[in-house]
Amino acid sequence: MADIDLNNMSLDDLKKLQKTVNKAVDGYQDKQRKEALAAADAAARERGFTLTELTGGPGAKKTKAVSPPKYRHPENPEQTWTGRGRQPDWMKDALENGQSKEEFLIA
Repeated sequence: MADIDLNNMSLDDLKKLQKTVNKAVDGYQDKQRKEALAAADAAARERGFTLTELTGGPGAKKTKAVSPPKYRHPENPEQTWTGRGRQPDWMKDALENGQSKEEFLIA
């Protein structure tokens, strides 16, 4: 590595050198990051996956957990409610008429 006498440099020269060094550091880090990414991608492909599938990055398929229904309408069994979110109208009506949620629990 070349020895640079920083003490004899002007402020403008020091700032230019600083910018040059910062660009060199950023370029080196980018190169290392790309090489690491390529190696990880190759390892994932060897095992039949994509890197996105393994890391859950953008584009990965995300499955949303589905809550099973907890309550069922007594007259129309197709109407159910998980107990989360907004109460369905049939549940609101039943509660207003003095019934309790427990009456609608799915066994």
